[in-house]
Amino acid sequence: MAEVKAAFPRAFRPLLDPHRYKVFYGGRGSGKSWSFATVLISLAANAPRRILCTRETMSSIRDSVHQLLSDRIHSFGLDSQFTIEKSSIRHRNGSEFIFAGLRHNVAQIRSLEGIDICWCEEAANITSASWEVLIPTVRKDGSEIWLSFNPVLETDATYERFVKSQPANSVVRHVSLTDNPWFPEELKREAAELKERDPDAWAHVYGGQCRHTLDGAIYARELRQAQEDDRIGPVHYDPSKPVSVYFDLGWADNTSIWFAQHIAGECRLIDFCQDSQRPFAHYVQLLQNRGYVYQTMWLPHDAEAKSLGTGRSIEEMARAAGWRVRIVPKLSVEDGINAVRTLFPTMWFDATRCADGVQALRHYRYDVDDNGQFSRRPLHDNASHAADSLRYCAVALTEQRRATYGQAATPPPKFYERPQATKWMGI
Repeated sequence: MAEVKAAFPRAFRPLLDPHRYKVFYGGRGSGKSWSFATVLISLAANAPRRILCTRETMSSIRDSVHQLLSDRIHSFGLDSQFTIEKSSIRHRNGSEFIFAGLRHNVAQIRSLEGIDICWCEEAANITSASWEVLIPTVRKDGSEIWLSFNPVLETDATYERFVKSQPANSVVRHVSLTDNPWFPEELKREAAELKERDPDAWAHVYGGQCRHTLDGAIYARELRQAQEDDRIGPVHYDPSKPVSVYFDLGWADNTSIWFAQHIAGECRLIDFCQDSQRPFAHYVQLLQNRGYVYQTMWLPHDAEAKSLGTGRSIEEMARAAGWRVRIVPKLSVEDGINAVRTLFPTMWFDATRCADGVQALRHYRYDVDDNGQFSRRPLHDNASHAADSLRYCAVALTEQRRATYGQAATPPPKFYERPQATKWMGI
């Protein structure tokens, strides 16, 4: 079969060289996605390859690069060679493009075999937990993992793993609009206007530089202080003290769980996990597998609602499993955020086990109203679930402190001390 030849920016020439990791990050208009699609279509047409196209979340095929790849096939005049289906693209030589989100398809991702190339689009959003699943899955000899993304924060898992600490056998390139000879005239005008109006915004949007903090970030000051105080680092589990867990429940959205030990007035966040589209029994088993000695499971007030399918509430299921359950007092989101801010100086975060939780806290920000101004309402997105479960932790601690010491009391109580060791369910 004749080779397909296609032009793409010189900066992306390393895509044709053998490397385990090919990382291209930068600003808008640099041609990252367009170049990746161009090269992958060419490679797939020249020889049989199995290519996984993924990102952190993919609610539907519209969220994927399926349309971009289809457009490139049409532009090359290769419609007769490729079969474009709703959820896959195949070439008559056996090449195949597969599309899957990471967060909601862990079992599917783990079961994939024979992947030659994995393209991670919008890779800045991929969490540490997802990387731990994906990397060993792409294990075929000579297989490659390609990343394209606009960086957000230097502390994001992808940036730390592939840019700040570049892995062996990798090519890592920062690209910008100056690397794209086909940069559209309309974008040139918009970029120039933005640079004149807001140079810092231009540096992030088009220059591809990381932000120091996100606009409207709710806990930016608290996290910066925690970093300066070395309260984000190794936080070891003390087996002589119990662990309490704080849930934010979801189904299509994430269920997020913080694991905390309350010792000497400190809230030590030793672990974090989240998942979605899993029954409650899955999380009970997950907690058991962690091997901690537990005290209390704190659930949000919606855990009291009975399911139409089972006729039981999450609270009832947790109690039936042997858990000591408490319902977090119902306060406004604003009051809950204030509780987190008040207690933040007592919070310590394990940098490894809580990496995805801390990343979510850094991305937790206020929504924007119709006038482009920040509202008093947090934005509901992938970062909000971890923030909500930490909010429940702070509310529970604040309310217990008030009940024990009164409104004006300042001495920090020792929470959840128990007189004797217990089994994992804390009963």
